[in-house]
Amino acid sequence: MSGQEASSSSPARKRKKEGLGWIEWFRGWTCVFEEFLFQRIMASHLQNPLPLPPLNGITCIVTGSTSGIGRETARQLAEAGAHVVMAVRNTKSAQELIQQWQNEWSGRGLPLNIEATELDLLSLDSVVRFADTWNARSGPLHVLINNAGIFAMGEPQKFSKDGYEQHMQVNHLAPSLLSLLLLPSLIRGSPSRIINVNSVMHHIGFVDPDDMNLISGRRKYSSLKGYSSTKLAQVMFSSILFKRLPVESGISLVCLSPGAVLTNVARDLPRFLQAIYAVIPYFIFSPQEGCRSSIFAATDPQIPEYCETLKADDWPVCPFISQDCRPTKPSEEAHNLETAYRVWEKTLEMAGLPLDAVERLIEGEDVKCQR
Repeated sequence: MSGQEASSSSPARKRKKEGLGWIEWFRGWTCVFEEFLFQRIMASHLQNPLPLPPLNGITCIVTGSTSGIGRETARQLAEAGAHVVMAVRNTKSAQELIQQWQNEWSGRGLPLNIEATELDLLSLDSVVRFADTWNARSGPLHVLINNAGIFAMGEPQKFSKDGYEQHMQVNHLAPSLLSLLLLPSLIRGSPSRIINVNSVMHHIGFVDPDDMNLISGRRKYSSLKGYSSTKLAQVMFSSILFKRLPVESGISLVCLSPGAVLTNVARDLPRFLQAIYAVIPYFIFSPQEGCRSSIFAATDPQIPEYCETLKADDWPVCPFISQDCRPTKPSEEAHNLETAYRVWEKTLEMAGLPLDAVERLIEGEDVKCQR
């Protein structure tokens, strides 16, 4: 056996192929519990709701904005004067919310500038249609907030009609495709921002670029693995996109953790965990509190400077904002640039995009998905 073969088949390499080692796993869970137990203390300096500057003339797309964090994000941005586009699967629910908000806002100023557009992240064709329709407006996009996500706690493995595991598609693949396809509009809106609502759970995630769907059998599927691995994949992909976006494009990119938030995720928890959620409300953020890091990342004037500084320093990972609206470091595994580049390439392949898609889109070329 050659030295190379021995190295590739070593126990350490095999464990790395199959998942995190126990030390990384322990560190990851430590981060998760620290955020859960101490997030209120860490965020005690923040006001609720977070004060916003006037956002007149700013256009924001918020995915998954009919409930939870996304709903609060959309409402607060609109009340601050922004033009908000609720990119949602259920446009009827969105329209009902818009009417409710307009009624509540009546008499306090001009009507809210808010609209609903259909976007189903479980369909890549829907993502392409949404992006094509929006880009055809030839207007600026200043903020894209990739908020929508799923955590089908305890459910069996499911796949989209595109053939991808549902967590992988909704939490990583579809928002990555959306971000890339909307680059022309984001350039028109420069200075602009891509905001990815991530999770501290990425600290316990592990991504095998050769098994993004978790079907090889090397790692037994669970909804927890499905969720945490996609959140890590999003950070890794964002890190490479961050590197590839030239400073001249004027596009900032940030991932963030909203904290442990009482949202519809709790609806899918086992009953005993729902009970825990019910009896320890002190530790759990409300959606209004949970959206503060999203609002901060989307509006704080220092975000572009923060991104430019990291880019100039050749920082290996994308900017990351914690639930207390402060810069923080993503997980140790997120710093694995070799895996990150492979995740980047595999994601583009799954989305049907060429490897030079970013450069071509920035140059104004029409790039089509070839799946």
